[in-house]
Amino acid sequence: MRPSDRFSPEQRQRWMAFLAAIHPESDPQTARLMDEFYITYRQISQLMETGFERTDVSFPQFRVLMHLYFCEWAGNCEGLNPSEISEHEGTRRNTISALIRGLEEEGLVERQLDPDDRRRFNIRLTNAGRQKVVDRTGSHIQMINSLFKSLSPDEIKNFTSALHKLNTHAQGLKENRNNSAIGDDYATSQQETQA
Repeated sequence: MRPSDRFSPEQRQRWMAFLAAIHPESDPQTARLMDEFYITYRQISQLMETGFERTDVSFPQFRVLMHLYFCEWAGNCEGLNPSEISEHEGTRRNTISALIRGLEEEGLVERQLDPDDRRRFNIRLTNAGRQKVVDRTGSHIQMINSLFKSLSPDEIKNFTSALHKLNTHAQGLKENRNNSAIGDDYATSQQETQA
């Protein structure tokens, strides 16, 4: 199978048959939905990245800059510590540290000691960082608008509602899993049911 064949209709059908073969209890409709969701996520991520190919910041770096600017605009002029940025971006702390280091080297952010806790530091935008957000936001918003032009206003409303519902449910599952190792409990109960 060539990589380009992975998303062909025939290959998707084979994938669904494969899932049914290894886990007969799987719901083919939800498996297909998850596959479509993942494929769409990848396509959109790649589209966003290509919008930043000819600039000196990556899309993840732009997201960090945009979030810092939003926090400033909302009244948080002290900046954010790397853990707060990591939590907002949903990425590991070491990934955020690398992004921040790159932004620092470009002169777009700076580290300052936290005035309330001198053992910690906060990340703040520089004037150059603010200007970078202003310069890039227009073309970024144009790309987003262009992407969602394929949906009607009602489809956007329904899609937004469905995504919010899914996100809320996923957050609850994540919290349950973190708090009670639900995955292990679920696997054990499935094995007991089959026995």
